[in-house]
Amino acid sequence: MKFLDQAKIFTRSGNGGPGSVSFRREAHVPFGGPDGGDGGRGGDVIAHAVGGLNTLIDYRYQQHFKAESGRPGAGRDRSGASGGDVELKLPVGTQILADDQETVIADLMREGQKFILAKGGAGGRGNAFFKSSTNRAPRKSQPGEPGQEMWVWLRLKLIADAGLLGLPNAGKSTFLSAVSAARPKIADYPFTTLHPNLGVVGVDEREFVMADIPGLIEGAHRGAGLGHRFLGHVERCRVLLHLVDVTGDDPVADWKILREELAAYGSGIDGKKEVIALTKIDAAPDGYAEDVRDALIKEGADDIMTMSAVSGENVKFVLRRLLAVIDAERIADAPVEDPVPWSP
Repeated sequence: MKFLDQAKIFTRSGNGGPGSVSFRREAHVPFGGPDGGDGGRGGDVIAHAVGGLNTLIDYRYQQHFKAESGRPGAGRDRSGASGGDVELKLPVGTQILADDQETVIADLMREGQKFILAKGGAGGRGNAFFKSSTNRAPRKSQPGEPGQEMWVWLRLKLIADAGLLGLPNAGKSTFLSAVSAARPKIADYPFTTLHPNLGVVGVDEREFVMADIPGLIEGAHRGAGLGHRFLGHVERCRVLLHLVDVTGDDPVADWKILREELAAYGSGIDGKKEVIALTKIDAAPDGYAEDVRDALIKEGADDIMTMSAVSGENVKFVLRRLLAVIDAERIADAPVEDPVPWSP
């Protein structure tokens, strides 16, 4: 299935059905009075966060979603049927934005969460509603209220425990394929990965979700190389695993470039817990990885590890470190329960 993290759709809720003008007509009842029923309510457009989805690809091919209008009222005080709702099944982590792409209408963070995106119009009153002591035969009814319509943007920000960061060709896809069942495209050239990949990683009989964020470049916070959209997927990760290629021309400069991009993007992602892993140590001269680590420490980096996804060296230690940070972040994010008052 193709990955799509952004889509524009049109939504329209149903109009309310009109009320009825009707009078009771039976033998031997010359003045039966009004019996026009109310119109039915228009259907809603409902956004629903469901599990098992991690793409908005369905909304590329269908972009118009219209709920049913309510049915008209009828005689004998019969109300019209309500129009059917339209439900948009969206991945957990989807934001719904207004047409300006800035105003957030809803943020679906939990599985099962629902939000009424466009509410259906109320049905109109029939003439039976308008009967009074001074007007025994009203010929008045109401039309139904119109529904709501709008263009909205859907923007998916993946929810993962750990996010893989690094400049192009840093070895992110190789690492994810080595530790999970995910099979991202792997090749020896930059920008092999063109969209985020998710993988379930297991270590010591525990599991967590890792997202492979496509390679970011300098200027990513301004949208260079689709970096602005890719950085959005980092916002909801508990910990960032920053892969630095020790075989690159200047590993320290590579690390600093990405740190500057995180800070420039904002949204607090530069303050997330970061674990640095020096990769491809199997292709580096003996002792070179340690020299790079010392240089990074002088630049202010900490929590630095070394590994090789190809040979498997130190991979398990890196996963255990990530899991320890994830557990600590989960505890920190857990809601604090009010203490139960003590009584003798």
